[in-house]
Amino acid sequence: MFKLSHLLIPMVLGLFISHTALAQVPEDIITESSEFDDFFFDDEDEDSAPIDDIIEKRLIEERMILPYDDPREVDLFWEKRIWRVIDVREKMNQPFVYPDAPFFDVLLDGINSGKIRAFEDERFKTRLSSDDLAAKLVKGDTILVPLLDDPDNYELQIIQDTVARYTNIYQFRVKEVWYFDSEISQLKVRILGIAPLFTETITDEFGNVTEIAPYPLFWLYYPDCRDVLARNIAFNPNNDASPLSWDDIFQMRYFSSYIFKESNVRDLRLVDFPSLQDNGVDRLLEAEKIKAEIFNFEHDLWSW
Repeated sequence: MFKLSHLLIPMVLGLFISHTALAQVPEDIITESSEFDDFFFDDEDEDSAPIDDIIEKRLIEERMILPYDDPREVDLFWEKRIWRVIDVREKMNQPFVYPDAPFFDVLLDGINSGKIRAFEDERFKTRLSSDDLAAKLVKGDTILVPLLDDPDNYELQIIQDTVARYTNIYQFRVKEVWYFDSEISQLKVRILGIAPLFTETITDEFGNVTEIAPYPLFWLYYPDCRDVLARNIAFNPNNDASPLSWDDIFQMRYFSSYIFKESNVRDLRLVDFPSLQDNGVDRLLEAEKIKAEIFNFEHDLWSW
């Protein structure tokens, strides 16, 4: 009698031998690096260019600015014009001179692209042409040289040209309006203009360098700048994953400044008042007094 086991034994042996033979054939092992064995970078291949980050961030570049909610004229219960100075040498203002994205270069790029208009005066009446702006950005360092025919008198001579760059722009002037909107019963502030300040130097015959008081190179109307500033990244010292735009810096008041001037009948700066000319501490105290008066105005409107 034929037994089923007589068939099963040869079948099992055949499967075992075939499996052993297949196991001895080496398989192609795919590793992470093997995907690039046949890949070569092209010199003009921009799609494979590395990024200096985990992902490519575009939130700031694609941001849309919110338009101002302009109040009605009848609701402007009170307003005061203030001029401030932002000194980039202060610790809080270091993002203004961050080498990868300095604020002055952002402004110049916006002007050169035609998205921002540059003006001669702080009232935004006289617009600067491209040639006028280029002439303002190049300044000549001067030296006092004695006259040949009259050694007792001196004349100024230009010894070299200095191009205005973010490395020699130490201050920015900001013109703003504080106003009380009676419709919403709130004190608010609106920035009107920004101006970079340039400091020229004079060198005498002994090599002593004297700085001339800084003056505005040009004025920019801030509402014109918002679209450019909102799409340019400013350094955030607290979180690299949450970059700020330059419009955020100004709207959130994330800068340190001091009051340079307030609106007055004679249009004088604080330094122009006789009692404040020779004492910088008194000027700072007067600036703090003006700031306190603005705060107290809103505070005194409420009765408890």
